[in-house]
Amino acid sequence: MRSAPTHAGKRVTLRPGKGWMRRNFLTEVYFPSLFLRRRGQARRPAFPAIEGDQLCLTWVGHASFLITWRGLNILVDPIWSLWLKIVKRIRHPGLSIDHLPAIDLVLVTHAHFDHLDRRTLRQVARAQPIIVPGGVGGLVRGLGFARVHELKTWESLMIGDIEVTLTPCHHWGARVLHDYYRGFGGFHLRLGSRTVYHCGDSAYFDGFTEIGSRLPAEIALLPIGAYEAPSRREVHMNPEEAVRAFKELGAQWMIPMHFGSFRLSYEPIDEPLLRLQSAIDQEGVSSSVVIMEEGKPRVF
Repeated sequence: MRSAPTHAGKRVTLRPGKGWMRRNFLTEVYFPSLFLRRRGQARRPAFPAIEGDQLCLTWVGHASFLITWRGLNILVDPIWSLWLKIVKRIRHPGLSIDHLPAIDLVLVTHAHFDHLDRRTLRQVARAQPIIVPGGVGGLVRGLGFARVHELKTWESLMIGDIEVTLTPCHHWGARVLHDYYRGFGGFHLRLGSRTVYHCGDSAYFDGFTEIGSRLPAEIALLPIGAYEAPSRREVHMNPEEAVRAFKELGAQWMIPMHFGSFRLSYEPIDEPLLRLQSAIDQEGVSSSVVIMEEGKPRVF
């Protein structure tokens, strides 16, 4: 009999780290980003025909993915907005929202504005179900979804033939200062014989080995950017930590995400991919890492 899970994740406090006032995020990053010309362009994707248990993944940008399996379309952390309130998106989404196929299920990992975008959710809602962590349901009710399911960490739910489990991570879920109670996590999807793990947002923590043991994943979608936070809190993995997490998960494929779309921290725009390339070369896992192009579907 399998033992009960031991890791429930870690919640980052809102207290800034030491030395957070030594640099000025407004002058170093925020104001310069307002004058940057947006990179990239929206493609009109040619979605390939898939057979049997084949998976098709399309990276929209940031942490947004379209996952297609057996004619079903799952959208994770969708955001098409070009602004997060006052933060400018510096890379266009990889495809137009109008070019999406009919969406059967939506997953949102936590309530932060760059993952739970109410404007986008209202556009994609067509009376399908949506799954969110506990305490987040109130933010998506009334947007057009037929059913809102809230999961606790390690809790699973079957939606037709799709099994979704909320996994632990090291992050926090508050959308504003007074709703620190909201849940957060990643999602493990079991799609027939195939498995996909979307990490959500997470700093590196000691829970990836247990996640990989309890919920083996063939494809791991892992964040590699926004690691030099203005608050100096430990809130996101850097590329080297993402590679370490990938190895601890025991997944077959790693797909990096959460970089290049928004300037949320101090590191240069192109640094995450450069550090990732160095890390995967050093660890000898280059053949297992797929760097996707936004808006370009890939079959696995």
